[in-house]
Amino acid sequence: MVARPGPEAPCRHAACGRNSGGVVVTSTKDIEWAARILRRGGLIAFPTETVYGLGAHALLPEAVRAIFKAKGRPSDNPLIVHIGRREDVSRIARDVPESALRLMNAFWPGPLSIVLPRRWDVPDVVTGGRDTVAIRMPDHPVALRLLQVADVPVAAPSANRSGAPSPTTSQAVLEDLGDRIDGVLEGGVPRVGLESTVVDCTGIQPVVLRHGGIPLEELRLVEPDIRVATTAELGAGRSPGARHVHYRPRARVWIVTPGDAAQGGMPPGSAWIGQSEPADRGYGLTPWAKIEVVPDVETYARRIFAFFRECDREGIAHIHCENVQPGGLGEALMDRLRRAAGDDSIPGYTGP
Repeated sequence: MVARPGPEAPCRHAACGRNSGGVVVTSTKDIEWAARILRRGGLIAFPTETVYGLGAHALLPEAVRAIFKAKGRPSDNPLIVHIGRREDVSRIARDVPESALRLMNAFWPGPLSIVLPRRWDVPDVVTGGRDTVAIRMPDHPVALRLLQVADVPVAAPSANRSGAPSPTTSQAVLEDLGDRIDGVLEGGVPRVGLESTVVDCTGIQPVVLRHGGIPLEELRLVEPDIRVATTAELGAGRSPGARHVHYRPRARVWIVTPGDAAQGGMPPGSAWIGQSEPADRGYGLTPWAKIEVVPDVETYARRIFAFFRECDREGIAHIHCENVQPGGLGEALMDRLRRAAGDDSIPGYTGP
């Protein structure tokens, strides 16, 4: 069901003109309304091919600060700026290297964020005080239309409480943020389900700062010399979403090897998700409360955040996630699982 914003509803933000109270909106007129809200300094959640994002006008510092307040996000955590046209890069960045242009040509629009030297007028609150800015052009019709109609660069992290699983439905956005934002554009379930890959193109060679929707193997077809950032580089906070707690449900998350039921004993009422059945399912050793078997890594990635949220709604205290092999989306999926687990794992974990 679609809820439309009322024409005279008051706005929380002085510049906006009205507030939808966190309703879900979808039509062309709604996109035009949402674009006006963004231009005037409000907060709009919108779908992308990765997860739902929470957007604000990237060149209005007060609007961007409202993102941090709504999410409870640490202020030193930089944001990704979203654009609707390739040429909009020049509004945000300068000195764009050839490596970045090649990656844009190959993967934009798509789940790839590129870190570039920022222009002087990009606010510090967007970049966490750094002299670089991450930019991406999403591959989702609603997101692209919103960005093109708004005609402003939009800073947007995931549209969830800071630290919680990223939202892959408009319902999840409303559960987390509710009346803290001005509206949500409905766009269905994202086709990727994990955040974008982040690549830093400010150095001699491109560096992957965060695994995501574009696998490393595909990046190397375009930039053979690309490398993955070291732990020290990630600790320096070069990438959005790399330093602080992320992706954690209220339930305790464990990582297990394929086919392992952890015969040491699962707590009753646990949940399982993976590409195979838990080994003890047919023996009744563990009274599983929830089991989901996915056909491939792509489906696993698309489902994991929604599965976490479903478990929390159902009051499940322990979630057991089967690990996957590296390659393709496996690197990004395992990164999210490790973060959700707080790097905890039961004996037998053999993941990367």
